[in-house]
Amino acid sequence: MKTEDKNRQKVLVTGGGGFLGGAIVKRLVERGDHVFSFSRRFYPEPASTGVEQIQGDISDTVAVEAACKDMDLIFHVAAKPGIWGDYDTYYQTNVVGTQNVVAGCIAHSVSRLVYTSSPSVVFDGTDMEGVDESIPYPKRFHAHYPKTKAIAEQYIVQAASRNLMTIILRPHLIWGPRDNHLVPRIIKRGKRLVKIGNGSNLVDTIYIDNAADAHIQAADALEKNPELSGRTYFISQGDPVPLWEMVNDILKAAGLPPVRRSMSRRMAWVAGALLEFLYIALKIKEEPKMTRFLADELATAHWFDISAARKDLGYSPRVSTKEGLRRLEAWFREDAK
Repeated sequence: MKTEDKNRQKVLVTGGGGFLGGAIVKRLVERGDHVFSFSRRFYPEPASTGVEQIQGDISDTVAVEAACKDMDLIFHVAAKPGIWGDYDTYYQTNVVGTQNVVAGCIAHSVSRLVYTSSPSVVFDGTDMEGVDESIPYPKRFHAHYPKTKAIAEQYIVQAASRNLMTIILRPHLIWGPRDNHLVPRIIKRGKRLVKIGNGSNLVDTIYIDNAADAHIQAADALEKNPELSGRTYFISQGDPVPLWEMVNDILKAAGLPPVRRSMSRRMAWVAGALLEFLYIALKIKEEPKMTRFLADELATAHWFDISAARKDLGYSPRVSTKEGLRRLEAWFREDAK
C-alpha cells in the first residue's frame, strides 16, 4: 500500500447528497479523503467523483451503525429543516438520528464527530445582535425544528469524551448556487413576498463555500486540539446586512423585482397564529404562508459574534457576500440556458 493511501482518511457525511452535505463531500474529495455519503436516495453527482453512497434512513439504528464502521471522521449534516410539520417526524430525524450517529461512533471507535446545528436553537423571538455562544436556549420554542435541534445539540455535548471528540457548528442561513431550501423559498414566493416590520433589522448569512470550509476546519482543529471537544460555534459571513436588502439581492440575482409591499410585525404575527390554528384544525399538511415563528424571524435582527470560530478553528469567510451574489446570478443565468 502506498504511503499516501495509509494517510487517507475514511470520512462519512450524513446527508451527503444535500446542499451543505454535498459541498462538504466535494471539499473532502478535493483534498483526497476516502468519502462516504449516507442519504435516503442515490445521487448521480457524488457517484461520478468516486464517493461511495450508502442508502438508508438516519432514524434506522442498524443502518446508521453499519455506516459508521471503520470511519475516522463523521460529519453529521442530515436533518429535517423547515418550520412546519409533525413533531414526531422532526424528532425521529433530528434527535433519534443524532443519537444513532453517536451510538455508531462509540460502537466503532470513531474519534471525531462534527455536528451541523443552527442558530435558531437560541432564537427567542427578540433581536439578537452580536451575541456569542454563551447565550442560553429559550424557555419556549415556537417551531419543532429549533426545539429538536437544541435537544440534539445537548446530546452531542454530553457525548463528548476522550474517545469521541465532538464539535457543534451553527451556520446561519446558508445560501448559494444549487441551494434547495432558502433561495428556492424566496424565488417561489417572488412577487407575493411582503416585507415584515420596518426593514431595518440586520441579519448575517453564510455562503455555501464558507459553510463547507468551516466544517473542514472544525474537523482539522479538533484533531490538533482535543480541548475543543464539546464546544459550539456560530459561523457566518461576519457581515450583517438588512434582511430585506439581502432578500432583494437574491431576487435581483434571479432577475426578479424587489419586495415592495410591507406589513407590520404585529399583523404578521396575528396572521401566523390564525393560520397555524386553522391548518392544525383542518389537518392541512402543507406549510402556512405565515407562522408566529416566521413573523418573528423576518422582523428581528439576528447576527452573531463569530470571533470564537475565527480564533479556535481558523475560520475566515473567503467568499464575500458580494462575490457570492455574483456567483449566484451567474448560476441562475447558466441554469436558464
